[in-house]
Amino acid sequence: MRYPLLPALLMLLPAPADANAYRAQGKSVRVARTMTVTPPRDWNQLSARPGRKAEVWTLDGERLNAVTWFGGIAPGEPLLREPRRRRTLPRYSDAMLLAEIPELLESTYRSAGGIADFTLTTAAPDPFLGHAGIRFGYAYVDADDLPRRGEARAAIVAGLLYIVTFDAPRTDYFDRLLGDVHRLTDSAAL
Repeated sequence: MRYPLLPALLMLLPAPADANAYRAQGKSVRVARTMTVTPPRDWNQLSARPGRKAEVWTLDGERLNAVTWFGGIAPGEPLLREPRRRRTLPRYSDAMLLAEIPELLESTYRSAGGIADFTLTTAAPDPFLGHAGIRFGYAYVDADDLPRRGEARAAIVAGLLYIVTFDAPRTDYFDRLLGDVHRLTDSAAL
C-alpha cells in the first residue's frame, strides 16, 4: 500500500451526521456571523449554508421545520447564494423600507425555489434585535406541492438587513412550533 496512513486519516473525517452543529438550550451562540441567540430549547444547525451570510436551524429536519437566519445583508447582496456568473436573485437595497422586506423575501422564494403560489398573509411593525422591525406571515406551495406556512422578522440596522424566517408544512408542524420560534427569535441580539 502506497499510503499506509490513509485509512486512519479517513476515519478522522466527520460523518455527515456529525457535520451539523448542536445548539444547546440556554447557551448563547453566534448565528449568521452577526447575531447572538440563546436558544430556549435544543436545536440543530445544518452544516449547509443557503447563503454566505445565512444559516439554517431545525428540530425535525429541514423539510419539516426550518429557521433561517440572514445576518448583515449589505446593499446589493442577495439573501441566498447564487449560481456562479448568474445574477438571478433579487437584491437588498439601502433604499428599501421595512414594509418592502416581505416583497424581497417573496421575490427570493419565487426566484430561488420556483414557487408560483406565494401569499403574504400578515404584516405588522414589531421590534427585532432592539430596533424597529417588521413581523410578517406568508403561505406558499413548494416545488413538491406541499402547502407551507412561514413567518419572518426583519430589521434594518446601520444600513444592513437582518431577517429570520420560519417555514414548516401548514399541517401540524407550523402551529406546533410557532411558540418555540417566537421565544428563539425574541432572544436574538446584535
